[in-house]
Amino acid sequence: MKVFVAGHRGMVGSAIARRLKADPAVELLTAPRDRLDLRDQRAVRAFLAETRPERLIVAAAKVGGIHANNSYPADFIHDNLLIECNLIAAAHAAGVARLLFLGSSCIYPREAAQPMAEEALLTGPLEPTNEPYAVAKIAGIKLCESFNRQHGTDFRSVMPTNLYGPGDNFHPENSHVVPALMRRFHEAAESGAETVTIWGSGTPRREFLHVDDMAEASLFVLDLPAETYRGATSPMCSHINIGTGQDVTIRDLAETLAGITGFSGRIAYDRSRPDGTPRKLLDVSRLSSLGWRARIGLEEGLRQTYAWFRRQDRLRF
Repeated sequence: MKVFVAGHRGMVGSAIARRLKADPAVELLTAPRDRLDLRDQRAVRAFLAETRPERLIVAAAKVGGIHANNSYPADFIHDNLLIECNLIAAAHAAGVARLLFLGSSCIYPREAAQPMAEEALLTGPLEPTNEPYAVAKIAGIKLCESFNRQHGTDFRSVMPTNLYGPGDNFHPENSHVVPALMRRFHEAAESGAETVTIWGSGTPRREFLHVDDMAEASLFVLDLPAETYRGATSPMCSHINIGTGQDVTIRDLAETLAGITGFSGRIAYDRSRPDGTPRKLLDVSRLSSLGWRARIGLEEGLRQTYAWFRRQDRLRF
């Protein structure tokens, strides 16, 4: 079976590609950015028409943390809309039998009831700090649903919670919370710094999923029989949440990372900086009912990630 992973060099795409590469029944197709610009509609259509994959995983996206989303909102909505529109439409034109679109939990309203069920989509205003990115991801879900309704395709969507793990982006400003804090505590421990300052109050609660669990869950959903997937979803609410069903405060996360990295100084909180959404916990009962649950605990996963980080020849940014 030919499977094309779009975004195979990203954290999630690379984890999915590793699993597929180990499967002797799969012919893994990839295309680096210098060979295929996913924002180029003509190039994407030509690539899929030539390679004719049977399955396509849309793991490609422009991603980043609060700072990046605040600094480059036009880039985040523009590039992500182009990528998903090009891939999903070209997949239909090329006769791709099954597609999996990877979204984000930021699609849900800022004040959504917790934990956030799939049905919470489009029921209220989004978090302003990442609204452009969220709108693009919502559009991807609805694009898949619309092709299914109009053309009878089998295009699926999964919405992961906050992800971390090997292959993450450790840029000091443009990364997500786990790699950003991990790098900051690592450098503070190495330099003997007395204080590490964190954006916000430390009170927001977040759920974190190891990328290897995400890869396993994504392929689990992709492999579900069509009847099972349709039975667990609906034509206008076809996405499935992926998470652990447990969350922690940013303060708890910081203290755990301080211990893992060996930082023994003071942790300060800059309350002039934005907290973002107060809480983001996914309702994963839909996925649990289908038979999948996360396996990697948070502290175990953070220790694995820090060990990977330390093995790198240089910091990734």
